[in-house]
Amino acid sequence: MVRGRDACWEHCVLVDATRQKVRCNYCLREFSGGVYRMKFHLAQIKNKDIVPCAEVPDDVRDHIRVILSTPKKQKTPKKLRVDRAAIAQQNSSSASGGSHPNHGSSGQHGSTGPSLLFPRPSPSAQPEVDDARKKKQDDADKKIGVFFFHNSIPFSASKSIYYQEMVDAIAECGAGYRAPSYEKLRSTLLEKVKDDIHDCYKKYRDEWKETGCTILCDSWSDGRNKSIIVISVTCLKGTLFLKSVDISGHEDDATYLFELLESIVLEVGVENVVQVITDSATSYVCAGKLLMSKYNSLFWSPCASYCIDKMLEDIGKQEWMGMVLEEAKTITRYMYSHAWTLNMMRKFTGGRELIRPRISRFVADYLSLRAIVIQEDNLKNMFSQSECLSSMHCRHPEAQAIKSLLYQDRFWKSAHEAVSVSEPLIKTLRIVDGDMPAMGYIYEGIERAKSAIKAYYKGIEEKYMPIWEIIDRGWNKQLHSPLQAAAAFLNPSIFYNPNFKIDLRMRNGFQETMIKMATTDGDKIEITKEHPIYINAQGALGTEFAIMGRTLNSPGMFKLIHYQSILLMGIKSTW
Repeated sequence: MVRGRDACWEHCVLVDATRQKVRCNYCLREFSGGVYRMKFHLAQIKNKDIVPCAEVPDDVRDHIRVILSTPKKQKTPKKLRVDRAAIAQQNSSSASGGSHPNHGSSGQHGSTGPSLLFPRPSPSAQPEVDDARKKKQDDADKKIGVFFFHNSIPFSASKSIYYQEMVDAIAECGAGYRAPSYEKLRSTLLEKVKDDIHDCYKKYRDEWKETGCTILCDSWSDGRNKSIIVISVTCLKGTLFLKSVDISGHEDDATYLFELLESIVLEVGVENVVQVITDSATSYVCAGKLLMSKYNSLFWSPCASYCIDKMLEDIGKQEWMGMVLEEAKTITRYMYSHAWTLNMMRKFTGGRELIRPRISRFVADYLSLRAIVIQEDNLKNMFSQSECLSSMHCRHPEAQAIKSLLYQDRFWKSAHEAVSVSEPLIKTLRIVDGDMPAMGYIYEGIERAKSAIKAYYKGIEEKYMPIWEIIDRGWNKQLHSPLQAAAAFLNPSIFYNPNFKIDLRMRNGFQETMIKMATTDGDKIEITKEHPIYINAQGALGTEFAIMGRTLNSPGMFKLIHYQSILLMGIKSTW
């Protein structure tokens, strides 16, 4: 890994040189494989099992994309380097008035005319070419911008995965390409894309039969009378939208929701469904239990993201935590309420923001507090500079209150503690909300979060136990399921990790899941034979490549023997 020359190192750090593991400075996610894979993470480009970074600033993302799209310079052949050296020497001699042999001469006595084999390049030719190219690119950018502005297209459309693909396809056609007309878009092109979607849909359904799938039920409400449930089906190949159903007036009717979930399971195929994930409201919990009692082969689980978010919400209700979160919101409200203070804040933070949009309210509060902690010195310096002291904005009572708060040791002590307590759970939440299958990591993620919180408090029980009780309440009552225990058991990076203890509940969860999913005698016999092979890492599982793959590959990519793949058909498609 060429650390000194790669611009990407400004945005990540090396964690483990042996395995070439690097950590993102923005979302703190770690990747093996060096800085090259980190570039795809920062550029928000999906590549195999790389999860796009949700925290990377737009300017950094665009810069990394430019680096990835720029072709590598080809090495100059040795002969060409020698020839160029001769040209340079020739030009140097001409400039100094000295004599030199004429490589372009012909005839007995040679010629004093310019060389035909080695023409002297014009010093101003290359800058002119670069200027012309830049002008064309600027003009193209402007025309794309005008198209967006004139048609009121949201700027977020530029983040679409199809945006750059479209531009690349147009560039491949070259000059003279005519964009599709209104009639072509609404007729033949629409039909072609529709056919592609149907082909994709068929491939997904075939994948459901091969590896199983998970049904995702996402509830939406306008806060008044309208409630909608969005049904999607996810598997190894990806997620497919199935339908949306208006459930207004039936949100609390467990029988109605059970019948709706049952109809979806039957539509997808009972034999194909490994798991159904819904909201964790009481009506959905009852409907999920009714579904499992009728169909023994499938599991119901609440949304892991919602459950972890609820843990953070309950932790935030503790008196000291609620106080520091509210003080952090006071700081951000002041910073973003005036243009002058906002510009000053961005000047001292290097353009870094203190608020994080597009996240649930409780997680956003914790992330804002974390951003304030990171910018502690910069925020203090901001209020001590002459530019700020001489401004009328800083003499306002509200500004003086914020300044006083930023210089209180009590606030910073509580802020650092709150960040240290919440960060382990937020890391688990990032894994759950990522694009990679996370079922095999939830069990270990919760245990790791608890261990990190206990370590922060140096094992003092009266300090870490209130946090543990909140986590255990959400984990035991809602989030924990045998499927998650089995997924962790069959995750090589966890099972073979000497620092992780495989407890009785995980083993029991594995056994319960196997009983549910292995329905034929043949599968049960294979599991019984291959179980000790996996436990002891025998055969191919003990080879150097398999050991290396335990941490480099996700469970869905780590091809184990037959009995593991039985459960992985569910793990690969779950949250």
